[in-house]
Amino acid sequence: MHAALLSALLFLSPPAPAAELAGVTVADDASVAGQTLVLNGVGLREKYFVDVYVGALYLPQKTQDAEAAITLDAPKRIAMHFIYKEVTRAQMAETFHEGLEKIGATEALAPRMAKLEGWLVDAHKGDVVVLDYQPGKGTTLVVNGSSKGTVEGADFMQAIWRIYLGEQPASKKLRDGMLGR
Repeated sequence: MHAALLSALLFLSPPAPAAELAGVTVADDASVAGQTLVLNGVGLREKYFVDVYVGALYLPQKTQDAEAAITLDAPKRIAMHFIYKEVTRAQMAETFHEGLEKIGATEALAPRMAKLEGWLVDAHKGDVVVLDYQPGKGTTLVVNGSSKGTVEGADFMQAIWRIYLGEQPASKKLRDGMLGR
């Protein structure tokens, strides 16, 4: 009888949060294009010793292999939970440009990057900015649950993911956290 009661209580208990970092709790899974993704890892984006956002990477299955996560042509997500008081759209665009320059992809992706930049907004503490990738559709920018638009191409997604997870990421601490290292 006690085992049955314990089972019932465990079933009714809410699931434990997957991860907490810098006061932000992230979900242990996410859904993109109807596919359930698992939390691969979380990391902290800092700039000039200031905590900017907590990044979470969601994939179909966990990996610590950056190249595998970047080139995977399957639904996936990067979520940025902002903890700094304000990050302007210009600051976000600058970070994307710096990242694309590091990987040598600025010219080829310029028109599509301009499209993404047009959807960026100033992010404030508590805002969540998401990059969802769906094969055959592209990378969708979602701000606080509202879809802003989709940029086509697996090559574009790979370039953006490389900014976060590649050999010269915007933040090694963020990359390593999202890769569960």
